[in-house]
Amino acid sequence: MDTQNKYVALVTGGTGGLGTDMCKQLAHDGYHVIANYQNQEKAEKWLARMKEEGYEFDMYQADVSDFDAVAAMIAKIEKETAPIDILVNNAGITRDGQFRKMTPQNWDMVIKTNLYSVFNCTRNVINQMCDRNYGRIINISSVNGQRGQFGQANYSAAKAGIHGFTKTLAMEVARKGVTVNTIYPGYIGTDMVMAVAEEVRNKIVAEIPIGRLGGTEEIAHLVSFLASKEASFITGANYAINGGQHVY
Repeated sequence: MDTQNKYVALVTGGTGGLGTDMCKQLAHDGYHVIANYQNQEKAEKWLARMKEEGYEFDMYQADVSDFDAVAAMIAKIEKETAPIDILVNNAGITRDGQFRKMTPQNWDMVIKTNLYSVFNCTRNVINQMCDRNYGRIINISSVNGQRGQFGQANYSAAKAGIHGFTKTLAMEVARKGVTVNTIYPGYIGTDMVMAVAEEVRNKIVAEIPIGRLGGTEEIAHLVSFLASKEASFITGANYAINGGQHVY
């Protein structure tokens, strides 16, 4: 794919429900899109499906919880494609359970994948962005990082930590033309949420004032706006997209 005159956007966890629509929307809006993935088999099926839909994405593998793996991936992207102008830190997992029963393994796995990954990926692109006096960092948190959620002490801690990171880094790089912002999605109609038992899903929807789950495309539109030149005066901000489920 020709990258000439196109900003390059890297979406971590790009093959997931949210990541897929982020990649599509960024492509629609003229970005050269790179999807990060971890599982090779899943990624190949995803790429084939995207090609059937008319999209051409570059793909690069790395476990975003591993700093060295991320560093190698970023170096490879810069060598083979172009420097990264927009980074969307979207990768995340859950390993739910009441805290009194939570294992150290499930705590570590969620913190490393959901929070360490934000450091790992951002640390490997931020200096290059500052050198070019342009960059966009968009961090995907969760409504449960704002309000908490039963059985998600690990997930809520990681997602809450993301915005502390956003606020401080935004201050540090503001004069370098780099913006850093957080998006807090509520319950979105991803495959994972739709796989929940219908009665449980109905209870979730009943708590949302708008009366429905959010759409992945709604998150993607905000990502693409924050990635744009027009969003240059927005930094250190937190954007809640939750249908009114949590207001503050």
